[in-house]
Amino acid sequence: MVDIPLLSPADCALVLVDPQAGLAFAAGSADRQALRSNLIALAKTAVAFSLPVIVSTSASKVYSGPLMPPLRSALKDVAPIERRNMNLWEDEAARAAVTGAGKKVLVFAGLLTEACVSFPVLSALADGYKVFVASDACAGMTVASHDAALRRMEAAGATMTSWLQFLLELQRDWTRHETYEAARAIVVEHGGGYGIGLDYARDMIKPPQ
Repeated sequence: MVDIPLLSPADCALVLVDPQAGLAFAAGSADRQALRSNLIALAKTAVAFSLPVIVSTSASKVYSGPLMPPLRSALKDVAPIERRNMNLWEDEAARAAVTGAGKKVLVFAGLLTEACVSFPVLSALADGYKVFVASDACAGMTVASHDAALRRMEAAGATMTSWLQFLLELQRDWTRHETYEAARAIVVEHGGGYGIGLDYARDMIKPPQ
């Protein structure tokens, strides 16, 4: 069994692959509203913990459209890198942006799992990176093809995670004050019942006036 310690903000970079509406239209493996929420939560998590974020887009003028508007809002300081290759690892500018971040752990998410997510994951693994995939912030054309791509990446050495596990792994202690409010706000907005619980707990401790 490979020993992978808990992730630290100092070690990680986030790579978002083609989170574009035109590709989301083709994604049949996930509820699109939930997928968008998970991608936004993941992006906000990276910002909250000051991680380098690399975003790629493809065919943005022809088919896929620009980066989803909520992601543009969450990642105001990040300029997407437009590329032609399905594998961003084979695009000089995109690969240079990832390697230039200087992080040994890469966390991937995006569209579509069968190609534009799995190809750079497999390439990064081959180049010696530790790679995590936020599987609930990825989607494929079908459930079967999405699952097959996840299995292939995992078999090659990638570790599957979720956006919420990633956030909690970086926070680890709710008394870590420097990131508490940002992390809590992300969970409240995107974390379903867990977020409702955090709001409830705050109301119980400090009831509204």
